[in-house]
Amino acid sequence: MSVRTLNWLKFGGLVTLAFALGLLFAGLLDLPDRSMAQDQVRPAAVETVQAPAIPEARVLTQLSDAFAAVAEQVRPSVVFIQSQRTSRTTRIPEGMEPFFHDGVPRRPNVRRGTGSGFIVSADGYILTNNHVIEGADKVTVRLFDRRELIAKVVGSDPLTDVAVLKIEAPRLTAAAFGNSDGTRIGDWVLAVGNPLGDAFTFSVTSGIISGKGRRLDGLQRSRAGISDFIQTDAAINPGNSGGPLVSARGEGIGINSAIASETGYYAGYGFAIPIKLARVVMNQLVASGKVQRAALGIEVREVSENDAAYVGLKEIRGVVVGGFGEGTSPAREAGLEAGDVIVSIDGQAVNYVAQLQQLVGFRRPGESVTVEVARKGGARKTYNVRLMEQTGDTAPSEQVEEEAAPEPEEAANFQQLGIRGRTLTPEMVGELELGRDARGVAVMEVDPNGPSYGQLFSAADGGADIIQAVEGAAVRTDGELAAALREAGRGTIVTLRVFNSRTRQSRIERIRLE
Repeated sequence: MSVRTLNWLKFGGLVTLAFALGLLFAGLLDLPDRSMAQDQVRPAAVETVQAPAIPEARVLTQLSDAFAAVAEQVRPSVVFIQSQRTSRTTRIPEGMEPFFHDGVPRRPNVRRGTGSGFIVSADGYILTNNHVIEGADKVTVRLFDRRELIAKVVGSDPLTDVAVLKIEAPRLTAAAFGNSDGTRIGDWVLAVGNPLGDAFTFSVTSGIISGKGRRLDGLQRSRAGISDFIQTDAAINPGNSGGPLVSARGEGIGINSAIASETGYYAGYGFAIPIKLARVVMNQLVASGKVQRAALGIEVREVSENDAAYVGLKEIRGVVVGGFGEGTSPAREAGLEAGDVIVSIDGQAVNYVAQLQQLVGFRRPGESVTVEVARKGGARKTYNVRLMEQTGDTAPSEQVEEEAAPEPEEAANFQQLGIRGRTLTPEMVGELELGRDARGVAVMEVDPNGPSYGQLFSAADGGADIIQAVEGAAVRTDGELAAALREAGRGTIVTLRVFNSRTRQSRIERIRLE
């Protein structure tokens, strides 16, 4: 063996020994057997934790389940309504033809609107609002299962804003009716409908009943209109009109109709027509296509604190007979007097105007009702009144141009009332367009810190009011008015009969003298 070969053998042995020692050393150090790149391989799944057991949350989960169950039950009864109004085609005015192509008549102006409604019977009757379909010449209904049908307008009632439609279709789901009178402030409710058009159909929102017996003067088309809304904070927006307000039992207790908002969108105040009222109107529309109403033949207003004290009521409730208007009045013929406070009808307590309207309005003309009234000092009287038919009254009250009030120095000062007044003169009678025989004391100025503020009005503030009588006794001059106030005495409540020269209406006001 050559020296060169022996050297190579020695070198190879040394390399082998070094490698073996390296392996032994690595094992003693317990070095990782994979690279860092290998350590970054993602796991097959992320291990998650189980939900904690929170016994106190059981009530919330049950409430959530209840809401979901009610929504599932009610949504199939809700419909999406599209109304179409087409204006008449107009011809191009004579002489303007050169400005239009071939003198073609203008196209009809088509206006479309959307709203909500809900099926109330298996044979296809639908409740909605009058304002959703008013003036429409075509009404299309889309069901929850996406079927679309042309609906017939059975009838509508502008005074209650209720309308009834009819569709012909199989497999319809009707909503159940609840008892709107039995609802309480604070009860949970759901509002179901189609807010903001086609994009958010069949939406469900939740809230509570925030108030009852609400009066919305902006929706009143007539003094005969019934305004008795349920208030809710369930979100209601344009397009929700006509949809149901639903109780926690899944029963319809109202028709969503209006919102109070400065922007026109939901601001926390929604209003629904009570289902009890809507049901009465619906049945009349289905039976005859119109609503027939009965009336006592009186003008009414809400009771004030002074009214209640004057007639000896422990609670501020009832309805004041403000007058009898023109023409026949069965209430006046029966013996009722202006200033009476109606406290019950047929033994049922009356608390506010809308309640009285419902107790009387949906009776049949010719029926008789027992009317109990309270008078000065707590006297009670009961009268049997034969109801008359209520005539339509949709025109606004007659207005007169505002007249500038004469200088206050020309008026007498009535400190007990907190007003300045002046005996009607022939010139004032002409300016205010009163009858030639008009007598009384015109209110010229009202002290904002006096007892009459907000009850009596000068020409600049909604009048001029004419004080015609105190405690039923006519007053024709400022001297007679002053004498009547002195006789009544400071601190007493007096009944004034007042005529407003702007609205042409008489009314009763009760004011505590200072």
